[in-house]
Amino acid sequence: MRHTLSVLVEDESGVLSRISGLFARRGFNIESLAVGPAEKQGISRITMVIPGDNRTIEQLIKQLYKLINILKVQDVTNIPCVERELVLLKIKASKENRSAILEIANIFRAKVVDMAYEYLILEVTGDPGKMVAIEQLLSQYGIMEIARTGKISLIRASNVNTELLRYNLSKNIVSVDL
Repeated sequence: MRHTLSVLVEDESGVLSRISGLFARRGFNIESLAVGPAEKQGISRITMVIPGDNRTIEQLIKQLYKLINILKVQDVTNIPCVERELVLLKIKASKENRSAILEIANIFRAKVVDMAYEYLILEVTGDPGKMVAIEQLLSQYGIMEIARTGKISLIRASNVNTELLRYNLSKNIVSVDL
């Protein structure tokens, strides 16, 4: 199972190096990593996607807390969150298939950020599932390059799990828990 960890750290040099060193020593792989400033100056938020079972992730969280400059570690995997990624895709776009590519881009609300005679570069933002779907559709045209940010995530203040809502609506299941 993949777990999403949200880690608040003091914005000091070497913090990311210590975290990656911990992962390397323990033989863990980080599938996705995004780092940026948090809501307070001097604090950064690191969002990581890590494969592992619950027990392994619990141990990893305990190890992270032992590192200096770590302020808060939270496994947000099963908590209702807003998750987004950014992907840039360079696609081979001939005169014959350009309109089909632009139609797919329009459906996924992707932006054309660069255009040349034989290529388009699209910018796509959304949840990780959307990224996989557009990549699959565009692969038939020839994806030349991909740059992907990795997942970022914030806990929903409303505590509403939109994934569950989406699933229930697709199955015509209506239930309200108050």
